[in-house]
Amino acid sequence: MTQKRIDGSSDILVVGATGTVGRHVTLQLLASGVRVRALTRHPDLARQPRYVQGDLLDPDSLEAAATGADAAFLIWPYPTADGAAAAVAAMARHVRKVVFLSSAAVRDVPGRGSESPGRPDAAIEALIAGSGVRYTFLRPHGFTANTLRWAEEIRTDAAVRGFGGGAGLNLVDERDIAAVAVRALTEDGHEGARYVLTGPESPSQEEQVRIIGEAVGLPARWEELPRDAARLRMLTAGWPPAIVDRALDFIHARIGDPEPVTSTVEDITGRPPRSLRNWAADHAALFR
Repeated sequence: MTQKRIDGSSDILVVGATGTVGRHVTLQLLASGVRVRALTRHPDLARQPRYVQGDLLDPDSLEAAATGADAAFLIWPYPTADGAAAAVAAMARHVRKVVFLSSAAVRDVPGRGSESPGRPDAAIEALIAGSGVRYTFLRPHGFTANTLRWAEEIRTDAAVRGFGGGAGLNLVDERDIAAVAVRALTEDGHEGARYVLTGPESPSQEEQVRIIGEAVGLPARWEELPRDAARLRMLTAGWPPAIVDRALDFIHARIGDPEPVTSTVEDITGRPPRSLRNWAADHAALFR
């Protein structure tokens, strides 16, 4: 089926344009010849071409940024959905479609709707779906960039300490998430889709550390912590207790039962998703 691409004269609003995924969405849209409005809260950036000043929690500024745009890429970086209804309504008055970066934590539960325990993603999906705009929801697994949380440990003594080294967790390259977002923003045929995005494999945490170490040129290793010690470490870092317990339960469940892999990235973009090994080779300098 031939899919219609938006006209190159149309603008796309990118919320979170300096973030992990949003910056790649912005770059890939620009490379495709699409005009971009990159939303920023920073006045210095707002004086540069392509940037517009605004704030998700300021509906008037968001509405001004959305006026005249064809579509919007939306992230919601806050821990609750407070303020989301006003933000979604402001965009829905202007754009014809919204691509929302949700999470694989959202599950469609028959008879109960969508759920994402501990996160507001399902609630925001519901707001967008009820707003009258066309929409596409991206539900990625963990970002490969999340492994940067290990950078200091790998850099310092080539050892990462944590719970559940044997847990098989899927990581998806943020550039692949952006590539799917760009397709959904610029083509018809993705309306109403809920795309679960994964990388090509689900290596254990122990294997992830080894793969990064090989890319960096260090003998990086995993050192297992007891669950109680890992829990205390997360609580000390400021994680809410309920989130900590759910996270540790999830990791424990993935020991011997790796996260599933989908073909969605390749189905949408026409090429296989990048592996952690690919990502680590491209970002090795950040671990040195």
